[in-house]
Amino acid sequence: MKLLVGAALFLISTATMAAEPTRPNVVVILADDLGYSDLGCYGGEIETPVLDGLAKNGLRFTQFYNTARCWPSRAALLTGFYAQQVRRDVLPNGPKGGSQATRPAWARLLPEMLKPLGFRSYHSGKWHVDGARLAGGFDRSYSLEDHNSFFAPQNHFEDDKKLPPVDPKHPSYVTTMIADHAIKCLQEHTKQHADRPFFSYVAFTSPHFPLHALAEDIAKYRDKYRGGWTAAREARWQRQKSMGLLACGLSAPEREVGPPYAFPDALVKLGPGEINRPLPWAELTAEQQDFQAAKMAVHAAMVDRMDREIGRLVEQLRAMQAFENTLILFCSDNGASAELMVRGNGHDRSAPPGSDPTYLCLGPGWSNAANTPFRRNKTWVHEGGISTSLIAHWPKGIAAGGELRNDPGHLIDLVPTILDAVGGKRIETWDGQPVPPAPGKSLVPAFAKDRSVARDYLWWLHENNKAIRVGDWKLVNAANQPTAGAAAWELYDLGKDRAESNDLADKMPEKVNELDRLWTKATNEFRVLATRDLSADQKSSGDQAPSKKKAKNK
Repeated sequence: MKLLVGAALFLISTATMAAEPTRPNVVVILADDLGYSDLGCYGGEIETPVLDGLAKNGLRFTQFYNTARCWPSRAALLTGFYAQQVRRDVLPNGPKGGSQATRPAWARLLPEMLKPLGFRSYHSGKWHVDGARLAGGFDRSYSLEDHNSFFAPQNHFEDDKKLPPVDPKHPSYVTTMIADHAIKCLQEHTKQHADRPFFSYVAFTSPHFPLHALAEDIAKYRDKYRGGWTAAREARWQRQKSMGLLACGLSAPEREVGPPYAFPDALVKLGPGEINRPLPWAELTAEQQDFQAAKMAVHAAMVDRMDREIGRLVEQLRAMQAFENTLILFCSDNGASAELMVRGNGHDRSAPPGSDPTYLCLGPGWSNAANTPFRRNKTWVHEGGISTSLIAHWPKGIAAGGELRNDPGHLIDLVPTILDAVGGKRIETWDGQPVPPAPGKSLVPAFAKDRSVARDYLWWLHENNKAIRVGDWKLVNAANQPTAGAAAWELYDLGKDRAESNDLADKMPEKVNELDRLWTKATNEFRVLATRDLSADQKSSGDQAPSKKKAKNK
């Protein structure tokens, strides 16, 4: 009898083991236009208990970077290459590049690298990568390609097949829809593929414009921001210092730097409450203060709701007993945005802020606060445009809890990090030809020890804004600056000055020249890589400047 019981227990144990993947699962959650300081665990006042909890029991990276824009960031995240290397952003005198360009055939996506290990891959949310989702290796996908309404998307797809538009009379909130699909895929995985590991890529559109949120979520923050962005920015900075996140000063707001693109009719459509400069709060009229406070309340509500939906996703992982052996990575595609525009169905001034008939953007004042303590915003490659939170949580793989990691990292690192964590490797050949080496580094060593990831440099170029970081030295240039030295490089020692307040370029011309040469060398190498599979007449499109007209900061 004992032998029979023992055999039965052995069979049950074996069946349980067979149903539990030995490789870790992976969940990558990407926010859209989230500021560095928006989360509670990065100094913000917005309630984000789920992400704060993941940070408390995992790691927070303090110097993690994106590309300053949505589609280049997504290319970097899913391929492991800089977007320019795979033609997903523009190079001077390079091939056609950007949001409409096509990757080289060798630039495969992460799901294809995971498939040989038995992974099933699921996508939910924003795409903004060239090619179809299932052709890129995903097994299931919900893709949102209409970004003008959070309540009634008209252009969205499931498994690359177009879905009926959402009826505005029966709205569904997009953030919840994205989470619903991600959860549905995991539920199906449990029933049909429990013996296989999974990769879930959840790309929220929050808190990207238009600022749309549920009325009950907005009510929670309705009076939260009447003190203004000057006070909110100072409070966030003080919390960041007390957390040990940063030890730099608070950058001075640049009053003459407004939105990166010119939409002169936007201020007319939005009314007298809108303002296109980060002026001191006390200088705003009462009408402007009310309007601006209402906008930030909607932004906060969007972040709050995203955190709640992530909470539902976490609960699903717990329910399927996958939470302990799932590597969760959370970050944003760029910094908060200073853009001001009106798209879609326009803006109804009489409608409640944040409701479907409105079209509001965060704008320069609040994006400046969201990116505390850094300078500039989305599209610029100063720290405010490219710095993002990165939370890493994996109970079975990360012993540290609540610790900070100061290793500089970039979205190009996520592919090698994930492959390292799951025991995989990059695709080395395609169509009989070697795939070029990718620039990213695995962050897995940093899971155990701070400052354990060595690298030569990090590089940026977007809309003629350019930068390079070597160690703590950063060389950066902003296109079309509203200052006399618009074409000049700026030099900062980020070890002492992450806020980029003390430009050392004039004092250290040799260092400027050294980093300038390295930036140029890397750019030329990227151009060779991006064009190596092209015919001679395709190698240069003549693109040297952004296709969209830059705003005049005046």
